[in-house]
Amino acid sequence: ALGTAMLWFGWFGFNGGSALGSNGLAIMAMMNSQLAGSVGLVGWMIMDILHGKKPGLVGACVGAVAGLATITPAAGFVDMNGAFLIGIMAAVLCYKCVNWLHGLGYDDALDVWGVHGMGGFSGTIIIGLLANPEINPGTATRSWEQLRVQTICACFTAVYSYVVSYVMLKIMDRVIVIRPPRHHDAALDLVQHGEVAYVTHKSNSPLNLDGHYSVSSDASSDDESTEDPKRATNGETKHVSQRIIQMA
Repeated sequence: ALGTAMLWFGWFGFNGGSALGSNGLAIMAMMNSQLAGSVGLVGWMIMDILHGKKPGLVGACVGAVAGLATITPAAGFVDMNGAFLIGIMAAVLCYKCVNWLHGLGYDDALDVWGVHGMGGFSGTIIIGLLANPEINPGTATRSWEQLRVQTICACFTAVYSYVVSYVMLKIMDRVIVIRPPRHHDAALDLVQHGEVAYVTHKSNSPLNLDGHYSVSSDASSDDESTEDPKRATNGETKHVSQRIIQMA
């Protein structure tokens, strides 16, 4: 929540500062940012409710960032009615994109593609439909021609970003493994850094070198029969540490 608040505050400088001056356009961009972020926050929580989930703080923060990311390209070109519509679009579109990507099993821990990627992509295109010539005279005006230009530019940027990112990640992966093994996901702090950042319900169980929690000596025979064979080597468990932090 604190990080989102700091990010939101900084976004005023990001979008408002794009006017390169303390003027009406900068104020309009800031107001649009505030409105779209607020609508995105509420909209994300409504989407959670519509999908049978309990709205929470994390979803509210993600929704706010979705609204801010989507309004960014259009902040200096649309009026507040347009910013409100963009906030709604951000909540619905980004929510669907995030869930769709998770359903495919892709690894996007911070929802960068669904929130920042698709939010910025759609916000760029929507300028062609919502741009108000009175907000920033002499620049963008809503029209089919403007929509065509925005779509071409957004698609070119998306392809360019994908290609460059793919090449850079492939090069980095040759030097250091970017994606750790799946069975390390539950204990990356201990496996990679040798320390525990969070206390979990299994913190009283020793952790093996492969990232799995070992079965205690007093475990039932049923639990032992289902133990992952990867947890032991030559019949003995290799522990990274003798004990993880005890639960209070």
